[in-house]
Amino acid sequence: MRTIRAAVKWWRFGAACAAFLVLGGAPSDGASQAPSRTYLVIITGSSGEPRFATSFHAQATALRSAAIDKFGIRDSLVTYLTEDPSKGPAAVTGRSTREGIALAIDGIARRAQQGDRVLLLLLGHGSAQNEESRFSIPGPDLTAPEFANLLNRLSSLTVAFINASSASGDFIKQLAGPNRVVVTATKSSNEKNESLFGQHFVAAYASDGADTDKDGRVSVLEAFVYARREVQREYEKTNRLQTEHAMLDDDGDGVGHGDPSDQGPDGRRAGAFFLANATGVSATLAADPKAAELLATRQRIQAQIDSLRAQKAMMKEDDFQRALEPLLVDLAMATQALKALEKKKP
Repeated sequence: MRTIRAAVKWWRFGAACAAFLVLGGAPSDGASQAPSRTYLVIITGSSGEPRFATSFHAQATALRSAAIDKFGIRDSLVTYLTEDPSKGPAAVTGRSTREGIALAIDGIARRAQQGDRVLLLLLGHGSAQNEESRFSIPGPDLTAPEFANLLNRLSSLTVAFINASSASGDFIKQLAGPNRVVVTATKSSNEKNESLFGQHFVAAYASDGADTDKDGRVSVLEAFVYARREVQREYEKTNRLQTEHAMLDDDGDGVGHGDPSDQGPDGRRAGAFFLANATGVSATLAADPKAAELLATRQRIQAQIDSLRAQKAMMKEDDFQRALEPLLVDLAMATQALKALEKKKP
């Protein structure tokens, strides 16, 4: 029996390594010495009404908490800007004015290293004037071209820009570019009603329903698909005509799709963008020497899975699934072991 188990273990290890080597091998020494980091920027704009202010703040803090407590992003990498910082001084970084947003992006541009990622989420109201989409903030609103100029300061990084406001659809053609995922809550600036997309996009990370492949992480693609589906269900449940249709572009052509997938044309980059740091665990557990081996193992397996998914379009589906299955099993085992270790923490 021991011989059989050993054979199975080595077969699975060999299959994973073979797929990994075929698909590009391990990260360079430099990458392993300096793991990539994920910066999170949450911006809530002008609310207009107390109920919106309460809702936007609840969504922002839910995502902030999930990022730090669930996905292991250090709080120093999370920026939360809002119209009224006094509402949550412990969580809020600053005010969501033009100056505040520019300073936040400049700060990341100075600190970030090659390989780092930035997820920027807008929660609030949008509008369109003279065929120009805008995001409502305290003071003069920010237009799509102005946001594009701000994001150019992060051109060396992979950026996921999520505009969950109404009338946001035109942001895609303005912000599309290399190494960039752009998501809008609506398909055009003409969809001006209150948007439900943001609350479901946040729920994709704060709850467990969006992790469809059960690898312990949630990609932007998974969050988008989950939120779009839940928005549709909510409109159907209340028997209302749906007035928002979320779109995603990540191939840089400025044309969004409502049905992206990891097979493209849109969805491949979003499928590889995760709201997690290099370890994906809490800072307390990450500092535990007992977790070091499990963290290294899981990070290695995740890199193999990401490399495999990047090549999915060039593989037969059966070959892809055969290569993916043992990796997901190994990842689940490592994740389960980490969770068991974390439960032992006081």
